[in-house]
Formats: sequence, structure tokens, C-alpha cells
Amino acid sequence: MHYEGNMIRPPSEANSILLQVTVGCSHNKCRFCGAYKGERFRIKPDAIIMEDIAFAAEYCQRQRRVFLCDGDALIIPQKRLLPILKAIENQLPWVTRVGVYANTKSIKMKTPDELKELKEHGLAIAYMGLETGDDVTLKKIRKGANSDTMIKMGKKVREAGIKLSITVLLGIAGPERSTIHAKETGRVLSEIDPEYVGALSLMLYPDADLYNEYKSGEFVLLEPDKMLEELKIMIKNTNMTRGLFHANHASNYLPIRAIMPKDKEPTLQLIDEALGGRVALRPEWMRAL
Repeated sequence: MHYEGNMIRPPSEANSILLQVTVGCSHNKCRFCGAYKGERFRIKPDAIIMEDIAFAAEYCQRQRRVFLCDGDALIIPQKRLLPILKAIENQLPWVTRVGVYANTKSIKMKTPDELKELKEHGLAIAYMGLETGDDVTLKKIRKGANSDTMIKMGKKVREAGIKLSITVLLGIAGPERSTIHAKETGRVLSEIDPEYVGALSLMLYPDADLYNEYKSGEFVLLEPDKMLEELKIMIKNTNMTRGLFHANHASNYLPIRAIMPKDKEPTLQLIDEALGGRVALRPEWMRAL
């Protein structure tokens, strides 16, 4: 396989075939992320991609999933992305799911029919970073979209029949807007009603703009108990009709896995237990990106 630069994939794609079809991130402006700093976004040559698919056909017959790396592979024009999916479909017939990162820009560039066509040829899940539903914070972290756009694009993916996994960031709004961030994020998640929500606790990249603000004292990282209080408010304000809300990433202080809505109240009780010191939190040295 031909891999270049930093490769990032969702935790749930740990056992997937990682097919790198782009290098870097098409947006690459988020102030909390330094993963692709200095990396110019580009789509890899078709010949290289097809060569890697042929390699996977021979050597990756145990994996049942494919994840298209890197930061935003959905941005690839339909006339190039569709043949990639068809090649996976034809050469890796045992693969049951193809996943991809997506942002509002790339989703907006695809018509509903194009998304449905991608779904028909194996694209089964898209991972979208919401981070927050608070418009003030979205603007500050340079996410490139407001909450209304996030809702519209999230619904667009779901209406195409593609499962949606949304990532949110605990602590991204700092202490001043923590409660607003939690409530507004719950509101946006409720309106999109995705199949999956993953809550991560903010950990700053040394190359991220927000890290420099943290070092200078302009940005304040929340303490563990404040992170948990924020998570509690967020879950309390999230009304999903079904789906999984989890906060079991290595960055989180308290692992949570809640099937909504039935596990909502027990999860809130668990957080209260942790805030009361009756449930141990993950120690700082065990946390990781």
C-alpha cells in the first residue's frame, strides 16, 4: 500500500482496510487541529489507488470493511470517486462497508442522487466532525460552517441512506461558553438524529493554533469535573430517536456507551456518580489522542 504523511482514521475503523485516496484535509483550517499542518491537500493518482485496491484484493481478505483516508475523501469529484467504489465492489466482494470522512463543504458538493449512487456502490457510513452546535464557537475554531449548515448537511447524508457518525468535542468552547456549547450541541444532534455520536475530550495538538492560545493563557482547558458536567448537560439536551452515544475514546475521563434513548437516564446517573467521586476516572497518563 502507498501511504503518505499523517494518516488518521476513526476508532471504529481500526480493523478496516485503510485505502488512502487523498492526502491531507481539504479544509485544514480548524484551530484545534494540527494533524495536517503544512500538508497540501491533494487527491492521489487513480493508478496508485487502483494498485492499492489490487494489493488489498490479494493480501487483505480477512478485513470486511474499507475506510477511505484521509481528512475528507468525500471531496473527490463523483466521476473519480464512483469508479473507486466500483473497483472495491468488484475486486473486494467480501467487503460489507466502506466509510469516509465528510465535512459540510464536501457534502454540499454532492447532489442527493450522487450520494444515493455512492450508497448503492458500498459507501455505508460517513464521519462528520460537528465539534459544537454553538455558532460563536464554530466561528472561533474556524470550522467553516454554522449550526444550520451542519444540520442541513447531516440530514442530507441520512436521507441518502448513508449512516452518519458525528464527533463532538468536550471543552472546545472553554469555561465561558461551556453550558451554551453543551446545550446547543445537544440541540443540533437532536435535529440531525444520527446513528452514532462520539464525544471526545479536547486534547491539543502542539501545532494547533488553539494550543498557542492555551500556552499564552488566552484559552483555558476544562478540568475533568467540568468536562463531565459539560457531557451531562449535552446528553440531557440530546434527544435521539435511536442510535449510539458514546464517549469511550482514549481521550475521555469516563468511558460511556449509551444506546439512545433507553440508556439516557442511567448514563446521566453514572456521570453523577463520577462527579460525586463514587466512580473512578481515567488517570491523566492513560489519556491519548
